[in-house]
Amino acid sequence: SPTLQKNFNVKIIGGDDVSIERVPYQISLQYNGDHFCGGSIISQTYIVTAAHCTYEQDPAALSIRAGTAIRGDGGQVISVSKVHDHPNFNRFTADYDIAVLELETPLTLGRFVAPIVLPSENQTWPAGTEVFVSGWGALSEDAATFPTNLQGVALEIVDEAACVSAYGMVYLVTERMLCAGVNEGGKAACHEDSGGPLAVDGVLGGVVSWGLGCGRPGIPGVYANVPVLRDFIKNVTGI
Repeated sequence: SPTLQKNFNVKIIGGDDVSIERVPYQISLQYNGDHFCGGSIISQTYIVTAAHCTYEQDPAALSIRAGTAIRGDGGQVISVSKVHDHPNFNRFTADYDIAVLELETPLTLGRFVAPIVLPSENQTWPAGTEVFVSGWGALSEDAATFPTNLQGVALEIVDEAACVSAYGMVYLVTERMLCAGVNEGGKAACHEDSGGPLAVDGVLGGVVSWGLGCGRPGIPGVYANVPVLRDFIKNVTGI
């Protein structure tokens, strides 16, 4: 059987093309001009992403592309001036997997570029709540091809206890994590683009973090839990 390996190389399985108007908060995080992670706009000057994307990265090499559903084309490109990784981020367990990026110049907001609403601190959603995840991740578990157009998929929040038991003792699921998936597997996302948004009714509930394999039945994807990490965002941004 395939070995279960924590997978940061995230993908969207069974998603559909999405227009940027549906997710105007979605950005592409670029390293030397190439897309490598997703992120979410929370204001004209701040982006939320995953710390495993930005950990030990030189901010000078980072930029964001906003306002376009096409990977590497169109929209607004703005340099990152500062990276704030969560001080407790653990790159081995992916605990506290959240980071805030400060932009060199403010985004111009409009129909294609708009902040997502942040949750209140420690806000929770019951298992089964529908969420929407988007990104430019690969289209299958072993795909070398990446979609040009933004992909999105509807998933459901998975009960924490069920998520903990799905991953067992090998992979630690902590309260700083949120799980989402579908029971039948195959149809939906396992992983999407690292750092990208998990939206709950237009609120940023999670940040794409890690998972095992792809679209396997009963194995949900794991996301940084934004309500639990809300105070970190407020401390950095004042928002």
